Amino acid sequence: MATYLYQTFSRWPLLTRIFFMAVFSIILFGFVIHVVEPKTFPSTFDGIWWAIITASTVGYGDYIPHTTVGRLVGILLILVGASFLSSYFATLATTAVNTQNTLKQGKALFIGKKQTLIIGWNERSRDVIMQLIQLKEDTEIVLIDDTLLENPFPNPHVHFIKGKPYYDHVLTQANAKSAKLLLVTADQNTPEYQADMNTILTLIAVKGMNPDIHSIVEILTADHVLNAERAGADEIIQTNKQTSYVMINSILSHGMASSLLIMLNQIKGNKIKFTPVEPHFAGKTFDAISRSLSDDQVLLIGYKRGEDSIVNPPRDEKIKADDQLLVISD
Repeated sequence: MATYLYQTFSRWPLLTRIFFMAVFSIILFGFVIHVVEPKTFPSTFDGIWWAIITASTVGYGDYIPHTTVGRLVGILLILVGASFLSSYFATLATTAVNTQNTLKQGKALFIGKKQTLIIGWNERSRDVIMQLIQLKEDTEIVLIDDTLLENPFPNPHVHFIKGKPYYDHVLTQANAKSAKLLLVTADQNTPEYQADMNTILTLIAVKGMNPDIHSIVEILTADHVLNAERAGADEIIQTNKQTSYVMINSILSHGMASSLLIMLNQIKGNKIKFTPVEPHFAGKTFDAISRSLSDDQVLLIGYKRGEDSIVNPPRDEKIKADDQLLVISD
């Protein structure tokens, strides 16, 4: 029985064991001093009070042992009880520091739900995180990266996980099963072909753990777009293709790049976005809806039907209830 109790006690966390020993010592010495000097310490509670004050401070002087045995008990209490209390507070401080370091260094488990997983650390992911923090202050973000040494964002809503995002133990640490959105950014420090393969591998790993997660992936080469679709990507951002489109538009129409940035910036100015069709707009023509929205300073430029996006459709085109309107608004 004694062996079993010792083995059970030894499995407790160090902080719990030290706290238990400190409390046990104080109660024990409180009881002993009450037995040794019952007149000075009329109750066990008075003895415990004296033991707490003696072990943690220099004492108040309201209770003082008068006999030699009582003073020996006090000396032993200072040597034993104070040691346990000092060890407890030192261990408590060490545990707090270690916990903080574990969080900063990406070694702690994320226990939240409906978080946004962002894979890879670069200028793009940095800007995404900054805008998400400003737009949705309560959004939980989990950043997974293998190159960072510590969390680059001192924000309570940004949790950092260090490791390769296609390993199960890393995704488990990020609680990927409970995530609502996945954004995989391409590693532009590796060859484009290899970066795309890593992106698709990460997508497969996350989808295998959480099939319902909405996934957005960055693909650099056109050859891997189809593979990303096969792997289950909900949205594919073809960085090189989109950048080349911006470049050619800037060549043909000077200043186009800055205009596009203004529309795509979700923090400042007017922004381009999809909005659901309001019930009273269903069945109406594109022109009628456009004129109605213009009264509210909303510019209608197209709509999305299923997977197809139509920009500047015929004015007499009728909009369906399950379409999404493509608008520019503040």
